[in-house]
Amino acid sequence: MRKIPIGISDFKKLISENYYYVDKSLFIKEIIDDGSEVILLPRPRRFGKTLNMSMLKYFFEKSDEDNRYLFEKLKVNNYEEIMDMQGKYPVIYITFKDVKYSNWEDCNKAVKSVISDAYEKHEYLLKSDFLDERQKKYFNDILNKNVNTVELSESLKTLSKYLTKYHKQKTVILIDEYDVPIQSGYLNDYYDKIIEFMRIFLSAAFKDNEYLQKGVLTGILRVAKESIFSGLNNLKVCTILKNHYSDKFGFLEDEVKEMLKYYNIESEMDEVRKWYNGYIFGENVIYNPWSILNYVDNYERGYRPYWVNTSSNDLVKMILTKAGEFVKIELEDLIKGKEIIKPVNEDIVMKDIDKSSENVWSFLLFSGYLKVVNEEFKRGKTYCNLKIPNAEVAYLYEEIIMSWFDESINNDKFNIMLKSLVNGDIKIFSKILKEFVLSSVSYFDIGGNESEKVYHAFVLGMLIALCDDYEVKSNRESGYGRYDVALIPKDKSKIGIIIEFKKVDKDDKENLEIAAQNAINQIKDKKYKQDLLDRGIKNIIELGIAFEGKDVLVIQN
Repeated sequence: MRKIPIGISDFKKLISENYYYVDKSLFIKEIIDDGSEVILLPRPRRFGKTLNMSMLKYFFEKSDEDNRYLFEKLKVNNYEEIMDMQGKYPVIYITFKDVKYSNWEDCNKAVKSVISDAYEKHEYLLKSDFLDERQKKYFNDILNKNVNTVELSESLKTLSKYLTKYHKQKTVILIDEYDVPIQSGYLNDYYDKIIEFMRIFLSAAFKDNEYLQKGVLTGILRVAKESIFSGLNNLKVCTILKNHYSDKFGFLEDEVKEMLKYYNIESEMDEVRKWYNGYIFGENVIYNPWSILNYVDNYERGYRPYWVNTSSNDLVKMILTKAGEFVKIELEDLIKGKEIIKPVNEDIVMKDIDKSSENVWSFLLFSGYLKVVNEEFKRGKTYCNLKIPNAEVAYLYEEIIMSWFDESINNDKFNIMLKSLVNGDIKIFSKILKEFVLSSVSYFDIGGNESEKVYHAFVLGMLIALCDDYEVKSNRESGYGRYDVALIPKDKSKIGIIIEFKKVDKDDKENLEIAAQNAINQIKDKKYKQDLLDRGIKNIIELGIAFEGKDVLVIQN
């Protein structure tokens, strides 16, 4: 029985040590057949990027060891003209996946270490008579991490020059997770410094480099508008919206079925599909490979959110927290299983992610937190129907939403507040709601309309906390208008609740009491409770809730 390769990203180890391998070796053929000199392949984290890059390294690399045996039982071995290229090229392989530091100084040191390791793999150049004394000094300075930023920026191109002249064959350059330092820079306030370095570093390696045979980069996002790849007319970008390489990252349906059958758990396929399926890359439906492998390894424990618990989701949490009220409104629809239609920007500017809702949705899509259901090009933009991919990712959204309450009000109190609401104890509900608003306004205070942000966070919390026993509806037609929130009990004997929110603006003449009463009047005049009456709910509470800054008033009809 083959071992399950959880966390194994070294292709040689995986093949040599009897691990289960989902054959993606035709990735090699697609790379070779691709006429582009440099290819960028953005994919969500843990979808097989590093393993595929490791496979390319062992395929192309000119080495003292014969690695041809690694491919003998794989699909690529059926293509003789492709296999003739195995082991014929010098290769520079680097990964930035661990360059995650809280300050620029440590990040810069880590980059020097990554480049030093790449040079060390080709230390045989120093032992030959090929390099002159000046070149040997530069080589040793890189090894000893004793170089300035300018010299470091040129290091990949310089190494490709040395390798090409030594081997009399152009060099393949592979860079895995190129954008990890950029994300760290964004989160830790050294964004401009890392962008400036990466722009020069990557341009030197890939732009007009006469020593380059082929370049392949992976990451989560394309960050082209920041001019990191400016002027690279030899660059091809294949995001998840493109059909190129769409079946080479993640698992296809048949591949998952075959794996489950191998481990004698094929009967679980329907539930596996619900939890870990749902991604759409190009024209292919894709399963999350990390989650599938972990599930197979732990299937007796049942279904778990393996992928969303693999690393910090601070960036996603921060972006959703800072997002405006309209993002939170649409997040409500997503959590309810609905689709939203949004323009998608493939050229995300990292520092501008939270400055427009379009960038928020694009970031969530390319990071693996949404999927494309339908795509249409109109008015110069790509519009996509977006949806939460599966139960695992839905769990993440629920965790993020509930964490808002952990940080703004004790979660136990939040649950007591909701319990008081649905039990009709409006006095306790009102008291805790005031505490929630006091603490939450500062938490969501990223600009104007703080009360709307608190309101939408509150509604999202209700969606998550009450979904087992209630339908939580917001902004829906009933009677002669649209109510703000309705709690519709699945048990008709329980209390149904209609809530209307009002914000008191400084320039308005009304106060909290007037605004809250106006909310009650609107519920009555518009006959908002009709939706609940039609469902057979007889015991209905009508609440008017008015906000004025950090003050809140609840009135019951």
